[in-house]
Amino acid sequence: MSENTHKHVVVEGSYTHKLEIPNTWEFAKLSEVIEIVGGSQPPKSDFMVEPEGDCVRLIQIRDYKSDNNIVYIPRNKAKRFVTKNEVMIGRYGPPIFQILRGLEGAYNVALMKAKPRDRIFSNEYLYYYLSNTNLYNYVESASDRTAGQSGVNKKHLEQYPVAIPPIAEQKRIVEKLDEVLAQVDTIKARLDGIPDLLKRFRQSVLASAVSGKLTEEWTENRSNRAEVSLKSMTTKIGSGSTPKGGQAAYKAEGIPLVRSMNIHSTFIKYDDLAFIDEVQAEKLKNVKIELDDVLLNITGASIGRVNLAPESFVGGRVNQHVSIIRCNQRILLPHYLHIYLASPKMQKWIEGENYGATRQALTKSMIESLELNIPAIEEQKEIVHLVNQYFALADTIEVQVKKAQARVDNLTQSILAKAFRGELVPQDPNDEPADKLLERIAKARKEAEALAKVAKKAESARKRAAKKAL
Repeated sequence: MSENTHKHVVVEGSYTHKLEIPNTWEFAKLSEVIEIVGGSQPPKSDFMVEPEGDCVRLIQIRDYKSDNNIVYIPRNKAKRFVTKNEVMIGRYGPPIFQILRGLEGAYNVALMKAKPRDRIFSNEYLYYYLSNTNLYNYVESASDRTAGQSGVNKKHLEQYPVAIPPIAEQKRIVEKLDEVLAQVDTIKARLDGIPDLLKRFRQSVLASAVSGKLTEEWTENRSNRAEVSLKSMTTKIGSGSTPKGGQAAYKAEGIPLVRSMNIHSTFIKYDDLAFIDEVQAEKLKNVKIELDDVLLNITGASIGRVNLAPESFVGGRVNQHVSIIRCNQRILLPHYLHIYLASPKMQKWIEGENYGATRQALTKSMIESLELNIPAIEEQKEIVHLVNQYFALADTIEVQVKKAQARVDNLTQSILAKAFRGELVPQDPNDEPADKLLERIAKARKEAEALAKVAKKAESARKRAAKKAL
């Protein structure tokens, strides 16, 4: 930026940063141009979940995300009010300094209203301005902590230098931000929908894999294949137990004890992996994990989650909520069984949907008696190869989507920063400069103060005259 066409200010403190604006703009301390009005907290005894009589909705921070906890209070107990168009600040976090709008009613102590003084800003401009990252970082760097909760330091906030464009330019900025950020929101919504599409794609691949659609050309002898029990194709099916003493008996290190929380159908979760010692492990020697054992969750909310034992689990044990299924690899590949059990068809069976009720547990006999129509080993290998190929494609897209989402998240702040540097819309030489606007406002304030003094003197004189007349 040219020094001749721009001015700047350095904001010092725990978050030091430089602000630059065009010469036709001005800086003013936030308290001079914006009034921050805190809320009030009525007692919970006044709360109503349904409106009764002359009441008003009590707006709380959480209400801007959901209507699940609407509360009303008697109107005569409300002290601070907000309209849908006014800008609110979430005082407490995390995250602190949420910039909010769109609700009407009274508001509680966790919220503050930001009111432009002397109509120097529109509420629309103010909403965007307060949403910029520089201001958030400034507020967050000096936040107060009360009872472990972060809160906005109001005095610190009021010292911030606010950039003031000419009124006409403010309108152009708001119009442009409305237009551009609507496009950003559209892009974001589309990106946010892709993970669900990928989830459905993976489910479709699994369904095609077990139905034979992925390998339709492998038609030889397919119609003659008979269903056989899982027991006849495995060398082991069984679950373990929790060591005596439960979690208190776990060790900081040692032999892994795999629990249901560790098993997910698309990944292994290591964060909550438990460990036991040699003595405890000896009591569970019948459920010693081998490489590529199929691990199936058999109880509770995670029933049906399935994955293959990684190398890091080898030699470990499973508790009573996880079953080991060890394939006879001459006739059944572990990777294929993983695909089969994770398929929508088998998940429905496991969850009990075929019986109209949700299963709470899979017994060993249920697993052993499960009948499968399994293709030949060579076809299993081809199915595993194709599923891995399609899943790798989905994984690649997922990584790209996450990167794109991060860029879009940053894009909003990049656009706001550009707007408040005076770079989003062109300056118009015919606009009244902001310094002239501030001069007019200052003059109007002085005149208003003078009139107020005259009115006060007149009222005092009237009272004295009335007193003498008695």
